[in-house]
Amino acid sequence: MAGSFVGIADYGAFIVAIIVFLAIPGPGNLALITSTGKGGIVGGMAATLGVIAGDQLLLWAAVAGVSALMAAYPAAFHAVQWLGAAYLGWLGLKMLRAKPGAAPIVNIKAGHYARQAMLITLLNPKAIIFYLAFFPLFVDPAQHQGLKTFGVMAATIAVLTFLYGLLAVLLTWKLAERLRASPKIAAMLEKMAGIFLVAFGIKLALSR
Repeated sequence: MAGSFVGIADYGAFIVAIIVFLAIPGPGNLALITSTGKGGIVGGMAATLGVIAGDQLLLWAAVAGVSALMAAYPAAFHAVQWLGAAYLGWLGLKMLRAKPGAAPIVNIKAGHYARQAMLITLLNPKAIIFYLAFFPLFVDPAQHQGLKTFGVMAATIAVLTFLYGLLAVLLTWKLAERLRASPKIAAMLEKMAGIFLVAFGIKLALSR
C-alpha cells in the first residue's frame, strides 16, 4: 500500500475513490440536477451545500463508530476493513449488472433546495452503508492520528463534493435539456463507476 498521509493509507486512492462515488448516478446527483433546473445556479449550489451537510453528519457518525472499534477491538477493525473491501466489490458488480432507467426519482420543491438535498442524503441507505464501509478502508492503524486523520478525510470529502457540485451545476445550467434526459450518459457513468469499485475492492483487499 502507498505511504500513509496523516494516518490516511494511500491518500491518492482515497481522493480517486471519492470522485468515483460522487459521479455515481443516484439521489445526490439527481438532487443537484433537479435543484439547478428549478432554481438555477443558486438553487444548485444550495443543494450542493445540503449534500455536503448530509455527508458530514453521516461521516462523523461513522467516525464515532470506527474510533470506538479501533480502540476496543483492533482485530475486529481489520475484519471490518475486509468487509468494506468486499462491499465495494459487491456494489460495483451490482452496478455493472444494473438495467438502465433504474435511477431513483427525486422531487425537490422550489425554495427548499439545501434542506431537502440534506434529507435525501441522510435518508439514502446506500450513503449510510457507504460511509460505514468506506472509512475503515483508508485508515492506517499504525499511523492513525485520531481526530486529525478523520478531520483531513472529512475536509477532503467536503472540498471535493463542493467542486464536483459546482461543476455539475454549471454543466446542468449550460446543457440542461441534454443532461436532464440523458439515460445513456447516466448508464455509462454507472458502468464506469462499477468497474472502479470492483477494482478498488480487489486492490484494498489485497493490500490488507
